[in-house]
Amino acid sequence: MSKRDFYDVLGVQKGATPDEIKKAYRTKAKELHPDRNKDNPKAEAQFKEANEAYEVLKDAEKKAAYDRFGHAAFDGGMGAGARPGGGFGGGGPQGDFSSAFSDVFDDLFGDFMGGQRGGRRAARGSDLRYNLRVTLEEAFNGLQKTINVPTSIACGSCNGSGAEGGVEPTSCPTCSGMGKVRAQQGFFTVERTCPTCSGLGQIIKNPCHTCKGAGRVEKDRALSVNIPAGVETGTRIRLAGEGEAGMRGGPSGDLYIFIDVREHDLFTRDGTNLYCRVPVSMAKAALGGSIEVPTIDGGRGRVQIPAGSQSGRQMRLRGKGMPALRGGGHGDMFIELAVETPVNLTSRQKELLAEFEDLSENNNPETSSFFSSVKNFWDSMKG
Repeated sequence: MSKRDFYDVLGVQKGATPDEIKKAYRTKAKELHPDRNKDNPKAEAQFKEANEAYEVLKDAEKKAAYDRFGHAAFDGGMGAGARPGGGFGGGGPQGDFSSAFSDVFDDLFGDFMGGQRGGRRAARGSDLRYNLRVTLEEAFNGLQKTINVPTSIACGSCNGSGAEGGVEPTSCPTCSGMGKVRAQQGFFTVERTCPTCSGLGQIIKNPCHTCKGAGRVEKDRALSVNIPAGVETGTRIRLAGEGEAGMRGGPSGDLYIFIDVREHDLFTRDGTNLYCRVPVSMAKAALGGSIEVPTIDGGRGRVQIPAGSQSGRQMRLRGKGMPALRGGGHGDMFIELAVETPVNLTSRQKELLAEFEDLSENNNPETSSFFSSVKNFWDSMKG
């Protein structure tokens, strides 16, 4: 059975341009792909036929041979461009089926795997990181802060195109705008980045004098950042599109702000709870009473110390901690007592304490319990 004319297979005229051939092939490939025609037993054969036609007509050298000699150029004939015993270009048009399949895969599924192929999409700018230190008070209240970020922005002279005067770049002649070139090595097709356009798919004949063709320039940029109440060390804030500008009009990356909350002189933080260590005198701890303590909002709170309190005892002030980052109220504040031993005593104070010690035989239960355990330990060792 004789082969159909390749132009008829794709439904184009003999004088069709490369773009017209490519467009027609893509339409045919989508229409005939076996995965979309499971009920049509002829679809696979027609799909391969379209691939074979496109593999010849997309290549200028193969197309010229086909226009002159027809199918004979690839069937062992000796027309121009053919070679003895092997047809044209290394085994005929079917020899590069892997290349055609790659085209089909890219065209059919490229939109589902990141958009356009090769270098036809301008490169996205890099994401940036900015470390921001805030005080605990700022983390409690939240704040609006202006930061200066060294970054790349779109060149104003060429509007980000990279070409002098904002002229649009032209398609790379080496890769036809694909950003990649293919080379046949036996049965396999090797694909690599186009050396002419470095994978961008475009070239600039007259680069912008300001950005040297990059489409972007280095500049410090002032940004106003909203820091919500409740942030803590490690909190990450994303500013979409505020990162580095893309190459030659490509989309910008994102800016990530990482929060670091400074340590506080009075408060220690654990999640939404705050802890404050408060020294009290020995007499106050023994007799009990109220004390005044600071709160993170700048106010004052009063707590009642029970008589006989020991170091390490905690009292809670509900709702006086840090706010939850995404709502949900505030944590609590815990007051931890540190009973302080007096120093630099006067003679009279020493006399009073000595008298108090003589009268305190049954007033120190923890001391009595400890030495009772010590006595039992020593007795057991003797036994």
